[in-house]
Amino acid sequence: MKQIAIIPARSGSKGLKDKNIRELNGKPMMAHTIEAAQKSGIFDCIHVSTDSRAYAEIAQAHGADVPFLREAEYAGDGASTWDALRFVLSNYKKLGREFDIVTLLQPTSPLRDAQDIQNAYRLFLKKEADAVIGVCRLEHPISICGALGEGGSMCGFLDSNRVGARQGQAELYRINGAIYIQYARMLLAGENLYNEKSYAYVMSREHSIDVDDLLDFHMAEFIMRD
Repeated sequence: MKQIAIIPARSGSKGLKDKNIRELNGKPMMAHTIEAAQKSGIFDCIHVSTDSRAYAEIAQAHGADVPFLREAEYAGDGASTWDALRFVLSNYKKLGREFDIVTLLQPTSPLRDAQDIQNAYRLFLKKEADAVIGVCRLEHPISICGALGEGGSMCGFLDSNRVGARQGQAELYRINGAIYIQYARMLLAGENLYNEKSYAYVMSREHSIDVDDLLDFHMAEFIMRD
């Protein structure tokens, strides 16, 4: 089966300007994901999906395939990542290349490594899955979360009798955005990614860091240098 890794790296970023190419531990942040995909040895094609010629040149310098740029309608704040992936598959088809399995690797997860990718793919095969999605344990119990009322009021925020009673609570997980593996046919058909044949690949909190702002960036930088 032919496999493609797609790394979405549009140039617009409000939380942290140009974060996808910001130097992290000696190289552009997206280069860490390109190299992890290369080292995994899984993919027939590693594509960086970007709307920027400058980003494309950086990606190509690190060994990614960028034969076309992402069109503007797939690069705005309201654009769907899944639509952008379908755009990539459609354009490769025009170039005579088709793929059976699509792996989405967000460049904002620079600590996800080749072993994570390999292990997620092994799970995909073992489970005969439709999809495998990266997750990590929720950092804090959901029982201490709530919505604030008018003026910041905490009236009714929590049941004070239950605060701190973690025993008996189920472990909860969150999607970390680091790895999504699915069949291309599912993506192209717009099928639900979270069906009875979708499975979680559980990752460590360190490898689950998602760089959205400067604090996240410094955390990733600190761990890489440790």
